[in-house]
Amino acid sequence: MTTSAHAEHWGVSTGYHDYAGNWREAEPETVAAILAAMGAGEHGPPGPLAVTVRTDHPLPDIGSGQVVTEDGGRLAVAGPLPTDLPTGYHTFEPDDRPPHPLIVSPGRVPVPSGRQWGFASQLYATRSGHSWGMGDLADLAELGRWARGLGAGFTLVNPLHASTPAEHQQPSPYYPGSRCFLNPLYIAVEQAPGAGGDGLADAAAAGRALNGTARIDRDQVWAVKRPALEAAFARSRDDAGLARFRTEHGSQLQRFATYCAVAEVHGPVWREWPEGAEAAAHPDRVRFHEWLQWVSETQLASADAELGLVIDLAVGVDPTGPDSWIWRDTFAEGMSVGAPPDEFNTRGQDWGLPPFDPWRLRAGGYEPWIAALRSGMTHGAGLRVDHVMGLFRLFWIPADVGAGAGTYVRYPHHDLLNILALEAERAGAYVVGEDLGTVEDEVRWDLAERHVLSYRLWWFEDHPPSEWPEAAMAAITTHDLPTVAGVVTGSDVQAQRDIGTEPNEEASAELVAKVRTVAGDDDIEAVITAVYRDLAGSPCTLLVATLDDVLAVEERPNMPGTTGAWPNWCIPLPVPLETIEESPLAVRLAELLARTERT
Repeated sequence: MTTSAHAEHWGVSTGYHDYAGNWREAEPETVAAILAAMGAGEHGPPGPLAVTVRTDHPLPDIGSGQVVTEDGGRLAVAGPLPTDLPTGYHTFEPDDRPPHPLIVSPGRVPVPSGRQWGFASQLYATRSGHSWGMGDLADLAELGRWARGLGAGFTLVNPLHASTPAEHQQPSPYYPGSRCFLNPLYIAVEQAPGAGGDGLADAAAAGRALNGTARIDRDQVWAVKRPALEAAFARSRDDAGLARFRTEHGSQLQRFATYCAVAEVHGPVWREWPEGAEAAAHPDRVRFHEWLQWVSETQLASADAELGLVIDLAVGVDPTGPDSWIWRDTFAEGMSVGAPPDEFNTRGQDWGLPPFDPWRLRAGGYEPWIAALRSGMTHGAGLRVDHVMGLFRLFWIPADVGAGAGTYVRYPHHDLLNILALEAERAGAYVVGEDLGTVEDEVRWDLAERHVLSYRLWWFEDHPPSEWPEAAMAAITTHDLPTVAGVVTGSDVQAQRDIGTEPNEEASAELVAKVRTVAGDDDIEAVITAVYRDLAGSPCTLLVATLDDVLAVEERPNMPGTTGAWPNWCIPLPVPLETIEESPLAVRLAELLARTERT
């Protein structure tokens, strides 16, 4: 077998087409390093431990034996699997081989119940008069109550994943420690079980004083919240609800809480922990971190009860965080994921996130993927999968070579999508795939066939909204792109000049020209109204208005490619939630997006 064929057998691409359609050969050293990280042998990847099948397709013949269903039933099979086999996580006991998991999927995800619209919120930025320095889950519930009154059907919210516990709180919601647990920074302390006591009023005053800061300071927020939460935990640690929660979440919760407890003592880099650190974790601190997750999930459920949430699922996790420790055997050491060079990033992008080794992930029964999906769907109407292409292929970059020297690695996407459909069916949740940029045609076809909604942005689309597909979520912009006000005033491109990021002047001018095709008025609120009127003309099932546009904010939440020059993920909305709820522009945009007849 040639070197190229050997690499492709393991899913490693020896070259790829770039954004301009040109073929780029991968560096031989890159291919060799990736194969070494996989432990690639001569005979190809090991066979799957888990087999996934779709009930909406003809079921295959997997041999003779017995299927032990998830509820303990037994079904003898000899030939193709029976058509009435229930969906779920079963076990197949072959007559001539050891047992293995059999994952039976519906194949397709649920679809939204009719056309809906919603606001998109960066929750940390959505502060109210009751917040302690940043938006919290009580604010999310209040936002939902208000939006529901305007006719909204959902709220789109940034990833709420747990950050890696460290001396400094990670600001980016897209660089989480765990995709399977929640960030306790979002807890509304005064609504936590056991909250009260002599110190709560002083803590609340200190927390609310942080609402006056021009930037979100997560370190200060946690410095105020943590002791108040510890006091509440001391009063409610024996709550029957916590006991049930611990039983329901089992060993994964216990492992996550153990990591957090050890990291408090020895730091977050688990590879540097002394021997025996895990066993020495203090039981009270482990219980405290379990309690934090219980409170977070309880408050998230309350917010979802007000208005269904569409929660964002990040593409990866911190290489030093709890997920990388719990499932360390499924990640590829010495690798990170990113993006190849393109017209906007000529050197490529290295996101610093470790990739799953596709074959070790498969051999482990896809456990961390299942856990991440359950966390994102348990309390929500839908899930937005960031960089959905990552279920098909990811751009791997060996350490210390630069993003331009990476190449693509393919994943067992049929299995990943089958599990996605199964978890979505169980949660009754729809799925949006963030499919911006270069996406292969077969990927779009596969996602559409499974009822995964596409993602369409007004900034990027060449065709008018009336020609966009129905099976999509439509928006003007995202957290990584300029707001309408930022484009029209020129402040976004000027900000890029000021911080030295060398903006694409031609592309920026094209955005201004695009706005002027639908908005001739110079009044910024009139311009925003006109742009959203155009968006409302699309047949897309889900329509989104950002709170930044509702308030005519000029600063975007995140400036890709910057690490200190821009206050990424730290910009609060300029007014509290109570003032947003009085916004006439919010009412106008709601009326536009709620139209059932489109022109």
